[in-house]
Amino acid sequence: MSGTSIDGLDIAFSHYSIENGNWSYELINSRNVDYSVEMKIRLKNSVNLPGLELQLLNNEYGRWLGEQVKKFVDDHRINPDFVASHGHTVFHQIDKKFTLQIGSGWELGNTCGITTVCDFRSLDVALGGQGAPLVPIGDHLLLSEYDFCLNLGGISNVSFILDGERVAFDIGVANMLLNHLCSQINLDFDDEGQIAKSGSLDQQLLEALNNLDYHRLTFPKSTGYEWFVDEIMPIVDTSTSSVKDKLHTSVHHIAELVKKALTHYAKPGSNMIITGGGAKNTFLIELLKKKLKPNINIIKPSPELISFKEAIVFGLMGVLRMRGETNCLKSVTGASRDSSCGIIFTA
Repeated sequence: MSGTSIDGLDIAFSHYSIENGNWSYELINSRNVDYSVEMKIRLKNSVNLPGLELQLLNNEYGRWLGEQVKKFVDDHRINPDFVASHGHTVFHQIDKKFTLQIGSGWELGNTCGITTVCDFRSLDVALGGQGAPLVPIGDHLLLSEYDFCLNLGGISNVSFILDGERVAFDIGVANMLLNHLCSQINLDFDDEGQIAKSGSLDQQLLEALNNLDYHRLTFPKSTGYEWFVDEIMPIVDTSTSSVKDKLHTSVHHIAELVKKALTHYAKPGSNMIITGGGAKNTFLIELLKKKLKPNINIIKPSPELISFKEAIVFGLMGVLRMRGETNCLKSVTGASRDSSCGIIFTA
């Protein structure tokens, strides 16, 4: 799994079981592989590449993924049934029925020598869906004891049951914005949100972020890096506030959007699990607890689940695809039907 935060590659080796229709999992081994500075720049700028160069990067990145998988497999002396790879999203333009994740399945599978499943989004988009979020199938089958499942990655997204069906949507920007601001002071991220906590609120900036058109859309909806570049970066980059004040204000923005998204659906005593890098941002979690009281109780799971939930879920999606079973829900994406998404590349 590689997300919009562009902070590295998550690899999870998991075992999945089904008994009496109920799925469970065991995370056996895991690893995060940091991207080099060069790789971060190339992935970040991939959206601007001409077609030939993008295809070359697609193949190169697929080989790199295969190399990382092979090293992981050799180091742990394991024999996985297959690899399920999300790839790295370059384009996500649902208004044009177009989404693209790079990381060639052929290159990945042939490099590591293991059957590979990837391209999990395109079929759903072709069926009229958003192609995102995809993780809610894991929330539904593996984490059903929670009323809300919130992921704070580059983008924040949430899933929950509404009228008997699983629904989900991208709420707005999260770590993508915080890490962008940190890069301006030569940091990869704000450890536990300490810099943000030391700042002050810029009300004008907060209102500008809160009032973006995307936040008025009804779900199903999804967004990505291009929206961040076009809509959010111009607002924060032209603000005259200090970086710490921008970080402080951005954390308030993230928390307020989550509150706005969930307040209508939460009942007293609801519980919500939080995963993704944002779950490690102590200041953000403090704000969320204040804003969501008394209806929603926040639960922080194990560090392993916080860091590797999405990789675990894409493993489950691969299992479902190999079994020919539904792994993408129309109630989440708005597609014309449920589907079993992913292309299988036999090594």
